[in-house]
Amino acid sequence: MKELNELVLPEDRKYSSEHEWILSEGDLLTVGITDFAQDQLGDIVFVELPEAGAAFEAGDEFSTLESVKAVSEVYMPVSGEIAEVNETLADSPELINQDPYGQGWIVKIKAHDPSAVEGLLDKVAYFEMLKGEE
Repeated sequence: MKELNELVLPEDRKYSSEHEWILSEGDLLTVGITDFAQDQLGDIVFVELPEAGAAFEAGDEFSTLESVKAVSEVYMPVSGEIAEVNETLADSPELINQDPYGQGWIVKIKAHDPSAVEGLLDKVAYFEMLKGEE
């Protein structure tokens, strides 16, 4: 397991207290799990993906990740509709471990209220939260 100072936390994202990240890309928001979350889970072997078009409220479970250690839920950081699903994860769930902020993204959503992203944690606040969990 990584030490906190070894974690990758890109500046261009917002983070949830449930360990999801969100990246604004025009009208779409890309969602995945953080380096911390994938490290805690260990080797991810299966990803249950939602259907495109499904709508979720902030805090709703939208995906499940199965690792060699545990099964973990992934929660929607802001309310929105699934615009795109990373189908590559069905055959290559390990991408979440290898590249959680790149090829390991899970869904792209169209937020009901794009400004809701501003209520999430920035890199510094997320890191401080993690330090409090140690």
